[in-house]
Order: sequence, then structure tokens, then C-alpha cells
Amino acid sequence: GGAGTAWGRCPSARLGHGRRLCRRWASARLARRQERRPRRGLRLGASPRRPWRRLGASAIMFRLAACGRQWHSAAALSAACAGGCLDRRRPGAAGGGGWAASWAEAEPERPYRPERSSGGSASRAVGAQAYAGLAPAKGMNHGPLRIFTGNAHPELACKIAAEMGVPLSNATVGRFKCGEVNVVINESVRDCDVFVIQPTDGGAGPQENFMELLIMLDAVRRGAANRVTAVMPVYGYARQNSKEQSRTPITARLAADLLSVAGADRVLTVELHASQIQGFASYPIDNMYALPLLAEEIQKCLEGRNLGPDDLVVVSPDVGGAKRASAFAKKLCAPLAIFSRQRRRSNESAEVDLVGEVKGKTCVVIDDIADSCETLCVAARKLKAQGASAVIGAVVHGVFSEPAVDNILKSDMEFVIVTDTIPLGDKALRCPKLRVVSVAPLLASAIERIHSSESLSALFEQLPKDAPR
Repeated sequence: GGAGTAWGRCPSARLGHGRRLCRRWASARLARRQERRPRRGLRLGASPRRPWRRLGASAIMFRLAACGRQWHSAAALSAACAGGCLDRRRPGAAGGGGWAASWAEAEPERPYRPERSSGGSASRAVGAQAYAGLAPAKGMNHGPLRIFTGNAHPELACKIAAEMGVPLSNATVGRFKCGEVNVVINESVRDCDVFVIQPTDGGAGPQENFMELLIMLDAVRRGAANRVTAVMPVYGYARQNSKEQSRTPITARLAADLLSVAGADRVLTVELHASQIQGFASYPIDNMYALPLLAEEIQKCLEGRNLGPDDLVVVSPDVGGAKRASAFAKKLCAPLAIFSRQRRRSNESAEVDLVGEVKGKTCVVIDDIADSCETLCVAARKLKAQGASAVIGAVVHGVFSEPAVDNILKSDMEFVIVTDTIPLGDKALRCPKLRVVSVAPLLASAIERIHSSESLSALFEQLPKDAPR
């Protein structure tokens, strides 16, 4: 600066000018910090200078939400307090109607809408409504409901939507001429609670179905959906959930990572091959159990034959499924038998030993996945040789790769109960021994509870009476 300026007159003038600049910079920085982080507490009072009154962020949000308004900046809150709209007195306190009355006089009442947030803002907003004596809106914590489906199992998706009484949302899932998956979401999903129904098995194959699911999740996420849930009736690539030998992959962990990268905030599935797969992901994986549906069908068969739990034995075809068979036997109040495969000598084939008494009993062989059905057929033949009166198969996921249908027809099993988590196509028509039980009521009830932020534990034992059927 020149000689006539405050900067160039003397050192003391330059020092005073610098101090003023520092004070201005500090004030601006404090204002910006309060604008960005209003939760750290704001100095609010009727006077712009002292005396100040410091009010906690939680109390501010509670009182403003109870009055029907929500502020998002420190400036707006300061203006409200300076105008006397935010009083520290509670309703009914001495000295007037309190902050509620003063706020109603200052501003018209507007409905409370919690701001979308992935952290604690939503929980604080719900707490604000509870403080005001208002119940949070049921089912609107994550926006309106939207249900999409791919090409893997549209029949199951239609059943789920019909059980819930909502239409399927519009999406185009096709192919380019080169064979790549082409997905277009034909309606808005902004701030919506989206569920994408797509099993990995069935239809065009696990690779095509899984890739369709990943691309649909990415399309929905880029459409600014509030929450995206992948509904996988069959969680693909779950058989390799640990390293059985050297240089083998863990595909269950890989699938969990791919779902997270694609945009899934939550996964809903039925009967995981191994429960520890839930620990592979940092997001929730809700594992629903289809055993209550199978147990209900078995009980109907027993009632038709005038048999009781004492006439029944639940059989696990291998040691790995003993835990599942034990839970199934507990539901039916029946005893348990287990097949054990062991190789007594290195140059001999593995022998199958049966642990349990099955003579004169009706045996139910339970398994989670039936691919070629050789395990079920071998177990049925061994049980009949041990004197079992009848053998019934119960399977959650029926892959039924060829020649599974022929194996079932030639086996000693009277019939096989299977769910519709995987599309069966013409296999149910070709094999009269197949009895299909739908999981649509189970998944519909689970989706409704997730959307309305209710607990799923009631569905682990049996479907509630008010569940859609």
C-alpha cells in the first residue's frame, strides 16, 4: 500500500489491521463451522451479544420437531431464538404458554418430515416425534415401496406382489445383440424403498441371473433410491463357503462383496447353505427358514394317513445337514437319524452307516439343496433296506439337474416336497412325485416387515396368523 494507507503509515497501524483481519477470519470460520456442524451445540439467545445461552443439539431438534418444523442450519436456528420463538421453558411452565405457543405464533404449523440420512439423523428425527407425542409413520422410514424382478423367476415375484396387494414396478431387463445384459428402470425410484427379486439358479443359469441382479441393483442405486434390498430366494455360489483344500476360492464371500459393490444395502434370502455366510458381509443378510412350510406339509400328510409323531423319523442324508435335520425333527416332535459316510481303508469306497432306528417308521429325508438327487435316492434305498415303511423327501431348493427327475421316478421315495425358490418349469409335470410348496407368503411377510421396520424373528418359527397367504 501507499504512504497514505493504514497499511503503510506505521508498524502499529499494520499490526492493528492484521488483528482486525484475524478477527474477521475467525468469525467467518466459526460461522462456517456452525453452518456445517450444527449438532455440536449453538449459542442461542435473544441478544446478538452477551449474555449467551447454550442449548444442546438434541434438545433443539426435539423442540423444533415437536413444534412441527425442522431447521437445517445454524443461521435459521439463531434467527428463531433471536425472535423469541425458541424458549427454554417447557409447555405449561410458569410465565406463559412456553415454546410451543410462541412458535405457533411465529410460524404456521407444517408437517414434520425427517431428513434422509444414513447416520443418526433419522433416529434423532424419530426420537423428536416420540418426544412430541407423535408416533412415527409406519412403513415410511425409507420411502415408498417398489418391487422389481428380473428374468430368473418372474412367477414367484408375481405371487409375492399378489400376496402383498401391490403391483410390480416397471423395468426392462433384456439383452444387447452381443449378449450383454441391458437394464432400464422405467419409473422413478428416487427416495424409495426398493426390493429386487431375483434368484441365482434357474432360467438362463446362475451366471446370467446373478449378473442381471448386479446390474439391476446398480441401476436402482444410480436412480437415487433410499434403500435397496436384494431378495434372493436362492443365495448363489454359497456351496464354496470355506477352503476345503488348497487353491480353492470362497465364492460365498465373493458374492457378498459383489452385492455390496453393486449397491445392495440388505439381502433377504431363504435357507442359506451355511449360516456363517451372514458374517461375510458388513450389511444385514436376513436368512429366512422354509422348514415351517415343509413341516406344515408333512403334518398334513401324517393326518391323511392317521399317523402321529411317534410313527415318524427325520433323517439327515449326511453329517453336514444334522443341525438342519435336528431343527426339523424338533418342529415335528419326532426322533432323528443320521447317515454317516466314512472310508475305513484307503483302497475301499466310502461306506454309509445309519445312526438311529427306522424300522417300521415313516422316514423324512431333509436336505437344503437337491441337484442330481443321488444323495436322496441312496438314502431312500438304505432306509428301505433297514425296514422303513415309507420314505418321503423334503428339499428347500430344487435345482434338479438332469437326470434328477429320472432318479426320483426310479427311487424308493413316495414323493418329494420342494419349495418354489427355483423355477421348476416342466419338471413338475414330468415328475408326478414332486409336490411344490410356495415361499411367496413367507417372503411377502418378510418384505412387509422390513419395509415397516418390524422384527423378523416371528417368522423364524411359523408364519403369523395375519401374514398374507
